[in-house]
Amino acid sequence: MSLQDPPTALRVGIVGTGGISRAHLPGWQALGAELHCTSPEGAEAFAAEAGARVHPDLDALLAAVDVVDVCTPTPSHPGIVRAALDAGKDVLCEKPLALTGEEARGLARHAENVGRLLFPAHVVRYFPQYAAAKRAVDTGAIGTPAVLRFERTGALPDRDWYADEERSGGIVMDQMIHDIDQALWLAGDAESVHARQQVAASDPTVRTAHVVLTHRSGALSHCRGFWGPEGTRFRYTFDLAGDRGRLRYDSAGDAGITFDDVASARQASGDGFLPDVSTMEDPYAAEIAEFARAVTVGGTTRVEAADGARAVEVSRAALDSLRTGRSIPC
Repeated sequence: MSLQDPPTALRVGIVGTGGISRAHLPGWQALGAELHCTSPEGAEAFAAEAGARVHPDLDALLAAVDVVDVCTPTPSHPGIVRAALDAGKDVLCEKPLALTGEEARGLARHAENVGRLLFPAHVVRYFPQYAAAKRAVDTGAIGTPAVLRFERTGALPDRDWYADEERSGGIVMDQMIHDIDQALWLAGDAESVHARQQVAASDPTVRTAHVVLTHRSGALSHCRGFWGPEGTRFRYTFDLAGDRGRLRYDSAGDAGITFDDVASARQASGDGFLPDVSTMEDPYAAEIAEFARAVTVGGTTRVEAADGARAVEVSRAALDSLRTGRSIPC
């Protein structure tokens, strides 16, 4: 699929106009979408930037659009997704779909029952490095996966609700769910999970989490996530070992890219919340293009509602492990 060969233009309703909506915006603009938006705050500024039409509430937006892009805080996802599906709209929803596996599974079933596409925005599947790793695993380049390690580092997002584990699910449900999804994508389903978390005594918003997945295949995956203070640079790594080889990547040491002083300064000035995608084909645009094509002309997508629900279930099991100190079946 090529971003230069866009599907039929869509009327797109963006719900929530915070930081992640800006990451989605270039993808919709590249497809020539007619943009609409609604948000409790920031809608006017977003509309001026995006050339979008502002609607006073969700009902008004749903009456004007073909598809919905949910970019709101996690607790509001289920209500917005259900309303959009009930209005006959296909939905792209930021991860996680919900805060519990039961709720996420319910959304996936509801989408199937009403015959609409529910696409969980697990954008890391669209990063070229991870897509290449998936191809390598699928073609047997490293043999049977045995031990997989994933790391993700970034600054704590600058919205209060992220640090509230009741509202965001904390670092595991919000940040590490990307790598949990990668582990499931690359090594297959998990049968149990064990998790630990360390919170800095000097600053409770600074934390490190470790999650170990035991896969049904016998493989083990270790995911490490770190939320640091303001100024922490975003970094992601993976190390995949099989019985025939090993594949490693570190965004901080990408030998294929050399930054001059200007580019290095720009990279260092980022918010630390979202990865810098300026040096690659935009993965947010790639996932949006694939969603739009599935809506307009059909076909499969590399991530489905069931995948998003399973990532929530395993992440919730990890949170139960943090609470109990035990390994949890999942």
